[in-house]
Amino acid sequence: MYVRGSRIIEDFCKKHADAAEPLEQWLSAVKKAQWKMHSDLKASFPSADYVGNKRYVFDIKGNHHRIVGLVVFFEGVVEIRYVGTHAEYTKLNKTKDITTL
Repeated sequence: MYVRGSRIIEDFCKKHADAAEPLEQWLSAVKKAQWKMHSDLKASFPSADYVGNKRYVFDIKGNHHRIVGLVVFFEGVVEIRYVGTHAEYTKLNKTKDITTL
């Protein structure tokens, strides 16, 4: 898959060094993936949740961190829309519709 928005990960890792390795592992796995449909993504990341409007939420580092990504299967693209701690994601999810990120 082609990944857009990886700078968001880089910026997050500057503030949360403990997330760097798990996020790099996620990024590497996504770049190697060739997802054509939802089931392909779920085979790679069983804990990923589809939240609507082509958005998926990925749990990182034992659910300590979250990524919201827009996945366009037919284009082979994952666009990172959000990276945050679990607590930040929970707060965001209460105040904003994450399907609009």
